[in-house]
Amino acid sequence: MKLGVNIDHVATLRQARGTTYPSLLEAVSEAEAGGADGITIHLREDRRHIQDRDLFEIREAVRVPLNLEMANAPDVLAQALRAHPDEVCLVPERRQELTTEGGLDAAGQYDRLAPTVAALNQAGIRVSLFIEPSPAQIDAARRLGAPMVELHTGLYSNLSGPARDAELARLAAAAEAAHAAGLQVNAGHGLNYDNLPAFLAAVPHLDTLNIGHSIVARAVFTGLRAAVRALKDLLPR
Repeated sequence: MKLGVNIDHVATLRQARGTTYPSLLEAVSEAEAGGADGITIHLREDRRHIQDRDLFEIREAVRVPLNLEMANAPDVLAQALRAHPDEVCLVPERRQELTTEGGLDAAGQYDRLAPTVAALNQAGIRVSLFIEPSPAQIDAARRLGAPMVELHTGLYSNLSGPARDAELARLAAAAEAAHAAGLQVNAGHGLNYDNLPAFLAAVPHLDTLNIGHSIVARAVFTGLRAAVRALKDLLPR
């Protein structure tokens, strides 16, 4: 199982004061040294943390696969096609949200997503759709030609007791369905050092987990390299 380390919140800290530090390139290097199998960044339409120049600088420096999260927006798509990350994960985006809330409605936005997925596929960029764990969304991802889905784990991460168990069962069923449809199964959002073991025990066929906030939060006290290594130690080898 692979770990993609999202470094958006290193950029959040930098943007809070409009400085040139902390360095995202140093964050990439430290995450790689800690065992990151990939680096994830989200180039939002409002550019609240990752900036266009970051995308190109990280693309040049990174030694592991680069996963770019992005909304289905023409200006961001143009930058993605220029930078050519290894992967693009299409996500929903609202200006007032603190972070991405909920999965992409691939079924309801099929006609709008189809040209974007086709353009990325044609450029040789692997496409993932960040979706809710539902049969309709998995089927839409398959029909769109995306080779991967990333299951939204935010609801699981915020629940407890029987409700959390029910969401785990839904995630497990979605992973089974996506795998049966020939899709690579990734997951992310809200996963942390405490809720990850139960998730891993319940959900099959996982290829990559994309985790950011909890790693960067721990890094405040331990350093990024140690925080990444501690998370990697939780993953099955």
